[in-house]
Amino acid sequence: MTDAVLRVQSALTDRDHVLLGWLADHGVLTTPQIAHALFPSVDFAQERLRKLSTLGVLARFRPQRPDGGSYPYHYLLDQLGVDVVTAQRGDELPRRDAARKRRWHLTNRANLPHLLGTNQFFIELAGYARTHPEAHLIRWWPASRMQRLGAFAEPDDPVQVHAYIPRVRPDGHGIWAEHHQQVPFFLEYDTGTERPLSLLTDKITAYERLAAVTRRVWPVLFWLHSAARERHLHQRLSDAGIRTPVATAVRDDAARDGKSPAEAVWWLHRRPGGLLRLADLADTVITTQADTQQADCPGPVTT
Repeated sequence: MTDAVLRVQSALTDRDHVLLGWLADHGVLTTPQIAHALFPSVDFAQERLRKLSTLGVLARFRPQRPDGGSYPYHYLLDQLGVDVVTAQRGDELPRRDAARKRRWHLTNRANLPHLLGTNQFFIELAGYARTHPEAHLIRWWPASRMQRLGAFAEPDDPVQVHAYIPRVRPDGHGIWAEHHQQVPFFLEYDTGTERPLSLLTDKITAYERLAAVTRRVWPVLFWLHSAARERHLHQRLSDAGIRTPVATAVRDDAARDGKSPAEAVWWLHRRPGGLLRLADLADTVITTQADTQQADCPGPVTT
C-alpha cells in the first residue's frame, strides 16, 4: 500500500468507501445521483464531493448540453481513488495511468446516457433503502461482472456451474430485499431508440440457458421509456411464448407519480391484476436442485 493511500485513509468515512466502490464498479455518477443515494441533502453531498476531489480520490467533469448550459458534475475515480479501492479489495496494483485511461473512456463514450440511466435505476433503489430501514439493496453488479467464469455459482453448486461463463448480457444485476422478501433480478434498461422489440425478446434465450445451468430462475426487468412500448413488448412476449418471468415498468410514469422502482410499478407478464412492488416479484424466483450430470451443462474448463 502506497504512502498516499495510507495518508488518505484516515480522512475517508464508510460512506466514502461505498461511493468509491460504486464508482470502481459502475464508472460514473452525477451529483444528484450521489446525493439521492447517500446523503441527506444535495448541499451536504456537494460539500463532501468537493473535499474528496481536493483529496485526489475523485475527478469530475461537466458535459455541455446541446441546447446550451451544462449538466451537473459527473464524478469518477481519480488515480488515488483507484489505489484506495484496490487496496481495500486486495486486488493487484493497477497501472499508474489506469485512472487517466478510464476517465478518457468514460468521458468520451457515446452511450454515457445509457450508463447513467442504468445507474439511475439502482441509485433510486439505494435512495429508497436509505430512507426505509426495512429495505436493502443487497447486490448491485455491472454488466462486465456477469461475463466472468462461474459468475453466478454458489459454493455448493456442481463443477459445471463454476466452469460456466454466462452468455447473458443484462445492463445490471441486483438483489433487492424488503419486508422479509428477497428477489434477485436482471435489469434491461431500454431507451426505446436503439433496439427493436424483437431483439429484447430474443435476449430471453440467454436467460433461459443460464437458468438451465444454475437451476435458478430469476425475473428479468425491462425498465422502459413509454407505456406504448411496454404494451407492444408484452404482445411480443406472448407471441414468442416466453415462460421466463418478465416484469416491465415505465420509468417516465414512475417519475411522474413520484415512485421508485421499489414500489408498485411492475407489470408481471402473464399475470392478471394490479401492478406489483419489486419485492413482490420474489414469488417468481424458482430454485431447483442442480444435477451434476445434466447434459446441457458445459464440462469443466481446462487450461
